[in-house]
Amino acid sequence: MYIETSKNKVAKSAPEVFEFLTDFNNFERLMPDSVAKFELLSEDSFVFALKGMPEIVLERKEQQPHSKLILGAASDKLPFSLNIDISAAGEQESEVQWSFEGEFNAMMAMMVKTPITNFMNTLSEKLVDI
Repeated sequence: MYIETSKNKVAKSAPEVFEFLTDFNNFERLMPDSVAKFELLSEDSFVFALKGMPEIVLERKEQQPHSKLILGAASDKLPFSLNIDISAAGEQESEVQWSFEGEFNAMMAMMVKTPITNFMNTLSEKLVDI
């Protein structure tokens, strides 16, 4: 299953956005209002839960300074990645696009597609306001 947000313009340079996103403490500010738990586990991982949903542990899988950050599930039960692509759109502006890739059976994909899409859109929209 593959889901992506539209590209959003952020009034910060690509290095500033990258630095913001690589500090996982900042993800708490991007979480939806329905977040029931957010906890930093290490500088490379955090756990969160939305109301009525199970906890998810995300960890840093890969990063390319100022252009890409890949987070992935810490558990192999539901393997997926959350990719963040950052591109410069001027000296003090960048474009950010979020994408999700996961391997789910058809039933699971049908159940999680809308919540994941809404979650990613919230992250993307709140990043614009940093």
